[in-house]
Amino acid sequence: MKLTEILLKEMDREAVTTRKMLAIVPNDKLDWKPHSKSMTVRALATHIAELPGWVKLALTTNGINFAEGGYEPTPIKDNTDLLKCFEDNFTEGRKFLAAAKDEDLLPDWTLRNGDNVLSVESVGETIRHAFCQMVHHRAQLGVFLRLLDVAIPGSYGPSADEMGNFK
Repeated sequence: MKLTEILLKEMDREAVTTRKMLAIVPNDKLDWKPHSKSMTVRALATHIAELPGWVKLALTTNGINFAEGGYEPTPIKDNTDLLKCFEDNFTEGRKFLAAAKDEDLLPDWTLRNGDNVLSVESVGETIRHAFCQMVHHRAQLGVFLRLLDVAIPGSYGPSADEMGNFK
C-alpha cells in the first residue's frame, strides 16, 4: 500500500468521528469557554474544522510563517457553518492528497514564527501532524462539551453516553 493511500484511509476514518463531534456543538454555547486561558467553543471547533485544509497547505507550499499573517479564521455563525467549513476543508484536502504521489510527501515543510523555526518536518509528517492535531483538539472539545452536559459520541468505540453508563 502506498503512503498516500494509508494517509487517505486515516483521513477518512478520522473524518467520521470529527463530523460526529462537530455536529453536536450547540449554537447557544459557541462563545462559552471553561477557563480564561481557554479558547471559546467556536474558536476550538473552527480550528478543528479547518485542520483538514492543512493537507492542501502541506502539499502546495514549503511552509508557513505565522509572523507574516494572512490567516483569518473562517467566520462561524452556527453549527451549519461549522459543518460546512469542515466539509469544504476535508473535501479540498482529500482531493489534493488523492492526487499526490508518495514522493510528494518527502520534501521538508517548515513551520515558523518570524525567524523562529518551530519545526521542520516532511510534507507527510506535516499531514500526520495535522491529523494528530485534529484528534487532540477533538478530545479537548469533548471535555468542553462534557462540561456543558452535552452527550458525547464515541470515537473509537461507544462512549459512556452511548452505553448509558453515565447520566
